[in-house]
Amino acid sequence: MARILIIDDSPSQLYGMQKIVEKLGHETILTEDGKEGIQIAREQLPDLILMDVVMPDLNGFQATRKISKDERTAHIPVIIVTTKKLETDRVWGLRQGAKEYLVKPVTEKALKEVLENHLPG
Repeated sequence: MARILIIDDSPSQLYGMQKIVEKLGHETILTEDGKEGIQIAREQLPDLILMDVVMPDLNGFQATRKISKDERTAHIPVIIVTTKKLETDRVWGLRQGAKEYLVKPVTEKALKEVLENHLPG
C-alpha cells in the first residue's frame, strides 16, 4: 500500500480521486492548497502526488516545480491532474517536473495505470 498525496482545491475532485485511490488499496493524504501540499510533501514524503493546476495562491505548475527541485522531495513522482487540456499546458507541466499529465475528468483506469507505472513494486 502506497501513500498518495492529493492536492486539489475542488472538494468534489478531491473526494472523487480519494475514493478511486483508496479503492485501489492505497492510503490518501488530502489538501486543497498548493503551499500546504509542498509542506506535507516535505514532512510526510508520500510515495506519489496527484496535483491539480488551477488553484488560488500557488498553482500546480509552481508547486510541482518546487517539489521536483527540492532535494528532499525530488524523488516523489508528481502527476498533474487538471482541466487544462492544451498541448502547451501539458508540455509546460512536464517541464516543471511532472512525470505524467492527466486531463479531468480522470477515469479509474487512467489513475490505476499511472499508479502502477510510478509506484515501486
